[in-house]
Amino acid sequence: MQTFEIIALVVSGLFVGFINTLAGGGTIISFTVLMLLGLPANVANGTNRVPIIFQNIVAVRNFKKKKILDTSKALALGIPTVLGSILGSLLVINIDQQMIEIYFGVIMLFMLFFLIYNPSVWLKGKEDLIKKKTPIWMMVLFFFIGIYGGVIHVGIGYFLLIGLVLGAGYDLVRANAMKNLLVLLYVPFTLIVFITNDQVRWDFGLTHAVGNIIGAYIASKWASDWGANFVRWMLVVIIFFSSLHMFGIINIKEVIGGLIH
Repeated sequence: MQTFEIIALVVSGLFVGFINTLAGGGTIISFTVLMLLGLPANVANGTNRVPIIFQNIVAVRNFKKKKILDTSKALALGIPTVLGSILGSLLVINIDQQMIEIYFGVIMLFMLFFLIYNPSVWLKGKEDLIKKKTPIWMMVLFFFIGIYGGVIHVGIGYFLLIGLVLGAGYDLVRANAMKNLLVLLYVPFTLIVFITNDQVRWDFGLTHAVGNIIGAYIASKWASDWGANFVRWMLVVIIFFSSLHMFGIINIKEVIGGLIH
């Protein structure tokens, strides 16, 4: 590996780890950097699973130390998520990238609307929902979220947050903690599939993981120390710029490409 490759992977990993821990969507940066450095799309998709595991180990550890992680409910939702992710990673799906980006843009604008105009939904947990036994429809929902995560992973954090906040009743901080644990549970299984198909570049993945670990540590500390309102405003900023990219107003890939080259 060349020096500029190491620097690009570590620095971009820092931003990815931070963004993914607080919200989601940072994987678009990982894909862009890995592909600009010469990896085919399928190898970039597999390689990206390596730093994701490391960043979520750090984030989950910090959230658990702060005692804001509902492990039992996360494990209950983790089973269908893992099963869905295994299925998703085995599927061969012809994805229309442009349609996926438009779809994400709509989902993120939906979240942005409620984050700004109805913040109480995201800031205050609903104890009655949290105490309830996990309903079947939630299990089904997270199974399909898992399928998506197994296929491509990009933006899965938004879907997990929607399910955990609106469906399970958690505030953003606790939902973020559970989101990171759910990702940590399913990604190793999908990584195995990519490894068996020789679609993982270990030197790139482990180097990228160094930055991811630092970003995840900072984000998980800030989220738990500063509370749900901090996470809410970070989400607003991240979603705003991600939406601009999804609708073609700005091009994050070109910006990253310019920085690397």
